[in-house]
Amino acid sequence: MSAQLAVMIEALLFAAGRPVTPAEVASALEVPREEVLGALCTLRETLSDRGVRVHEHAGEWQLVSAPSAARAVERLAGLPTPQRLSPASLETLSIVAYQQPVTRAQVEAVRGVDCSGVLANLSSRGLIEEVGRSEAPGKPILYGTGFEFLRLFGLETLDRLPPLPELEDIPPAS
Repeated sequence: MSAQLAVMIEALLFAAGRPVTPAEVASALEVPREEVLGALCTLRETLSDRGVRVHEHAGEWQLVSAPSAARAVERLAGLPTPQRLSPASLETLSIVAYQQPVTRAQVEAVRGVDCSGVLANLSSRGLIEEVGRSEAPGKPILYGTGFEFLRLFGLETLDRLPPLPELEDIPPAS
């Protein structure tokens, strides 16, 4: 990756202020998409221990602040302290994160309770989003995590989710 291409990509990610696709960047820079994709991956590694990071989700890339700087950035920007997630929200979000794409019925089968309100709340906060429709009768919505999920939990990609413990490693409920 040329240093000039990295500089241009970093500038575009900064200026965009939203997730962008490699195709959009390639079009703006008039370079091949594959070259942009390689440069994005390299830029992500280069910035991995800096105050800004490059995050990728669902094929879109964005420049974001480091999770460790979140509170200071929020104070500087005058943003309200984010509301905490309830245990029900965290449980539902975990199910979506690890089993995505997943329908509301599948989440409810795991949790054992109605999840429509929790899913609506998580969706309104950008933590989950509609990623398609199931082929099941009624074509229910398929949910997956959103870009905000990665930002909130300080993950670069979904591959960075911690592995689930094996069932035999989980102690029985008392």
